[in-house]
Amino acid sequence: MTSTSRIRPAALVAAAAVALALSSAVPSQAAPAAGPEPVPVAGHLVAGRYIVTLADRPIAAYRGGVDGIPGTAPAPGAKVDLADPDAVRYRAHLTGAQRAAAASVGARIKSRYSVVTNGFTADLSATQVAELSKAPGVLSVAPDTLNKVSDDRNSQDFLGLTGRHGLWSALGGTKEAGRGVVVGDIDTGIWPESRSFAAAPLGTARPTSKDPYRPYRKGDKVVMRKADGGTFTGTCQAGEEFTVGACNSKLISARWFGDAWLAQVPAERRADYVSARDGEGHGTHTASTAAGDSGVDVTVDGRHLGEVSGVAPAAAIAVYKAFWTGKAAGDSGGMTSDIVAAVDQAVADGVDVLNYSAGSVIETAPDSPVQAAFRTAAAAGVFVATAAGNSGPEVSSADNVAPWTTTVAASTLAPYEATVRLGNGDTYVGGSTTVDSPLGPKPLVLAEKVRNAAASAGDAALCQDGTLDPVKAAGAIVVCDRGVNPRVDKSHEVQRAGGVGMVLVNVSDLDTDGDLHAVPTVHLNTPGATDVRAYAATAGAEASLLPGGTTGQPYPQIAPFSSRGPSTVNNGDLLKPDIAAPGVGILAAVAPASNFGHDYDFMTGTSMATPHIAGLAALYLAEHPSWSPMAVKSAMMTTAVDTKTATGAKNTDLFAQGAGEVRPAGMFAPGLVYDSTEKDWLGYLEGLGVDTGSGVKAVDPSDLNYPSIAIGRMVGSQTVTRTVTAVTPGTYRASISVPGVKATVHPSVLHFSRAGQKARFTVSFELTTGRSGETVTGDLTWRHGRTGVRSPVVLTPWSLIAPDQVSGPAGSGSVSFQVTPGTTSLALTPRGPVAGTPVRNAVSNDKPEQDFAFTVPEGTQAGQFFVTPDNPEARLTLLIAYDPGDGQDPYIVGDLALDQTRPVVSLPSMKAGKYLALVMTLGGQPELTDFPFSFQANLIGPDSTPTQGTFTVTPRNPATKPGVPLTLTASWSGVPSGRPATAYIGYPNAAGTLVTIG
Repeated sequence: MTSTSRIRPAALVAAAAVALALSSAVPSQAAPAAGPEPVPVAGHLVAGRYIVTLADRPIAAYRGGVDGIPGTAPAPGAKVDLADPDAVRYRAHLTGAQRAAAASVGARIKSRYSVVTNGFTADLSATQVAELSKAPGVLSVAPDTLNKVSDDRNSQDFLGLTGRHGLWSALGGTKEAGRGVVVGDIDTGIWPESRSFAAAPLGTARPTSKDPYRPYRKGDKVVMRKADGGTFTGTCQAGEEFTVGACNSKLISARWFGDAWLAQVPAERRADYVSARDGEGHGTHTASTAAGDSGVDVTVDGRHLGEVSGVAPAAAIAVYKAFWTGKAAGDSGGMTSDIVAAVDQAVADGVDVLNYSAGSVIETAPDSPVQAAFRTAAAAGVFVATAAGNSGPEVSSADNVAPWTTTVAASTLAPYEATVRLGNGDTYVGGSTTVDSPLGPKPLVLAEKVRNAAASAGDAALCQDGTLDPVKAAGAIVVCDRGVNPRVDKSHEVQRAGGVGMVLVNVSDLDTDGDLHAVPTVHLNTPGATDVRAYAATAGAEASLLPGGTTGQPYPQIAPFSSRGPSTVNNGDLLKPDIAAPGVGILAAVAPASNFGHDYDFMTGTSMATPHIAGLAALYLAEHPSWSPMAVKSAMMTTAVDTKTATGAKNTDLFAQGAGEVRPAGMFAPGLVYDSTEKDWLGYLEGLGVDTGSGVKAVDPSDLNYPSIAIGRMVGSQTVTRTVTAVTPGTYRASISVPGVKATVHPSVLHFSRAGQKARFTVSFELTTGRSGETVTGDLTWRHGRTGVRSPVVLTPWSLIAPDQVSGPAGSGSVSFQVTPGTTSLALTPRGPVAGTPVRNAVSNDKPEQDFAFTVPEGTQAGQFFVTPDNPEARLTLLIAYDPGDGQDPYIVGDLALDQTRPVVSLPSMKAGKYLALVMTLGGQPELTDFPFSFQANLIGPDSTPTQGTFTVTPRNPATKPGVPLTLTASWSGVPSGRPATAYIGYPNAAGTLVTIG
């Protein structure tokens, strides 16, 4: 199977040696937002412009009642007709009533409304406001206040939670949003003094019917009745700088689990509190994002950053500290046993939701201790939100891929931005929250040019601590490279050295962030970052940092760092991640002691996306406390919307976004849900080859009753089964589309007469015109009226299973091998042998890479690429990259060739276009300085003329049975031995096997 790994041009060499990964949850930041306009409140009426709403129904809602005027409300499916004589007459009636109301207080009407509301605006004195408010037929007199568009840099605004028509309002306001639900946070602890956790102290009086969910102390425990009728029982565990009084009616429990970590990391290596107090800030950030108080006004370092709120502001928080901070990065983290203990206690306490913003750089097996603990938690009715990880954009980099958790990818919000203006007039826009007013022009210098004598150029370019010379950097804007040390630390080094500003530049194509830097800073991406760096190296370079500007980047996009599928432990048969939520530049509470004294800061990572989903689950369970975690997940997934690409197009990369961006406004009306239980999960594990000891029958993981459909390897055809449960009764009709694949839903119409009714259906897939081995995506949607229940579909179809490459000797020979067909017939097409013309070149210790750009013509089916070193002691390697053009990054195709005697890359399926071959020396040969070699490309297509010799395959047109292996024999003769030759056996749907000869 041909593998693909997306890479950037500047990282081709590094990608050949190691998978790149971004660090998790790095601090980032946002810009000031305007505060709310002052408005009149009861008892303090002021003169101004008001909107007066009258009691009579407007035209679009009037269904009769006024003598002689029939109703004007349109019939279902129709539009209001303002030209209708009845509508004209009724409008005149409304206008007359408006005129009379205004005249009764001596007011003059400015504007009238009669279609969707019945009222007018007028400039009124305080006395007129009071009189109109009491007048018969007047519904309301409301001030005409200044409204601003939602600030999509704020995740709560972006998700549609805020405002009169937001989700919080529909749920009864922020005091009701999540009420009666407990969110447990397994993380680095909490900073209890944060204003995001301010609440009434805990008393000992039991709750009343008017306030049934009020927590109270019962001895050394904290007890809270929950919306589901159960009881949460927690405790405020005392420890270092953390007392039992730290909890309140918001933070109702705080425990710490560190036996294993504390035993492993001695006190002198710790940078943490032996208590539930947060020694890093990560846990405080995730807890406040999920369920922090609403409307907390934030100002940091004199910058007003607006208000922040938790997603479920009325939910209670229980903290389970299982992650710890060491003085060295290698000592920071959580031990498995401590994490399992935390999960165990959380379920025992009675939490409704668990947030787990953590994971590994490699996939954790679904039967691992932590995932097994989560499985039990989910079986006990706890919704578990987990982070996909921050190792993107590498494929198969996601973690927490078990089906009983909701795995969350990170998406972008509208960015905070500012502008760099160079002395030559060029301008560049990047991420920034710290350029509040114009700065400059000031000298613009490269950090390595203002380093002190003891620092290396490399360390200084990164603005590492203590590397800059105050004599050289004073008064300048310093250009610092991104990488290695934390971004915010770079600006602190610039500040220490007397720099007045910083331009942070990406050295490759990455995201930009608006961190709370110590000096005004703009963060630039390539290619602008490269241009600014080059200009800064010129004599007399200067720059200004200016507020504002825009890159025009569409959003939401999946953040580059967000980990991707396909899941290898699931063999591609379960789509992960599940869903995306905002995870870039999220403002929330932190621990001041470890965040430069800031009590709020911006952070970026899937760690920040996960508590958004946890908070939304809390909102759901407050409204539907009896729903299962999987039903809630299904509601979120099937109502999600696609994210965007960098060009603004719909994102079709399901391995990046899962079902798409969560849409809170739609998730409460899912129509149908896909539910599952622990028995289903055990069958799924058995299907993966895990012996659960439960006796549950194995289930193909693709058949798990999941809101998405994934088939990692579909040979010919495959049928999957699903069961849906009705939330809204009615008739649902299926539509499905998967390019190159015939997809059939049976039955295609489902009728539900009541909520809770279940129906089973199958979906059959059969490869038609698609390319064998090429992953395709689509969706299955059940529709009932305006309700759409959409499931993402991703599968990799194969016309047959066959080896990518086999080999034999030069001259004459043969090789036999097995293939497994997916259809009842198998047409075979032998081609070749061909041998391309070798190209001579060399690499050396001084020049360790050599690239070859080449174009593959239309009609090419396959290719094989060889590097033959002159010296058998040379240690060379080869990779092939495809250049998609249109500004997109090249990416590696095939496997990295590590054979040191004759590296070869075999591509049994190729498409036309531009490619790059990169030959590299692996080094380690000090006695050798020059490594000459021959590079040879053997391309095979319908018009390929054999270089010399003959090639055949038998049997040529065999009778086959799907799934039954068949032996093929490839034979050749007369092939010269001067250079490697390649033959090819073509199968249906662009599949093939390459035969290396010689």
